[in-house]
Amino acid sequence: MLELRLVQGSLLKKVLEAIKDLVNDANFDCSATGFSLQAMDSSHVALVALLLRSEGFEHYRCDRNISMGMNLGNMSKMLKCAGNDDIITIKADDGSDTVTFMFESPTQDKISDFEMKLMDIDSEHLGIPEAEYHAIVRMPSAEFARICKDLASIGDTVVISVTKEGVKFSTRGDIGTANIVLRQNTTVDKPEEATIIEMNEPVSLTFALRYMNSFTKATPLSNTVTISLSSELPVVVEYKIAEMGYVRFYLAPKIEEDEDETKPQV
Repeated sequence: MLELRLVQGSLLKKVLEAIKDLVNDANFDCSATGFSLQAMDSSHVALVALLLRSEGFEHYRCDRNISMGMNLGNMSKMLKCAGNDDIITIKADDGSDTVTFMFESPTQDKISDFEMKLMDIDSEHLGIPEAEYHAIVRMPSAEFARICKDLASIGDTVVISVTKEGVKFSTRGDIGTANIVLRQNTTVDKPEEATIIEMNEPVSLTFALRYMNSFTKATPLSNTVTISLSSELPVVVEYKIAEMGYVRFYLAPKIEEDEDETKPQV
């Protein structure tokens, strides 16, 4: 028996909006410690890891580990029927091939329930090793989203370079080039507006902007985003979810044949 009651139902809606365009079908894994998901996108270039810890739910009952295969587009359609202030409960019986979403209005005068068929999805769990990253950038999530959106109008790829001067986002396309530099800035009144750079050694990596702009759909989940970079590892773009977990996106860098030829490969 599985029963999860989330008072901040809007969190679950935002999580689905963040990942549904990247991943079509995925297994939600439920254990005593939390509700999680790990899935590759359809082209096997990006990976999403989601964790909602059990402590963040008002009521959390998971009698045994259960894996529920869901179509994220369909799940998102159901969650769209919930109001932003609604309390969302997810229920599933052992051995059942359906999951039920229950939405309660804050005043308890409207209760809806939606039942959805589960799917059988083969998923290989990838062990994501804990790594020491060469550079970690923490910055306002809206600023990162704006940079990715602006650069995508000029080029297809972004080069993220971290030096002791700051972090630079560059692109090159048919119409020209663009460079945006953010310097470390910790003296702001609000901590979420700070740009913090921890660098052990300089890094410069190239990524597809199409994926970065997909990751930034998670912006509503968090005021800040953490970007962890190492020369031989995928970048990790992490959005913390309130006090209860995170959504992390992993993306392998593009290998440039020639440093001068940063033109997007067609």
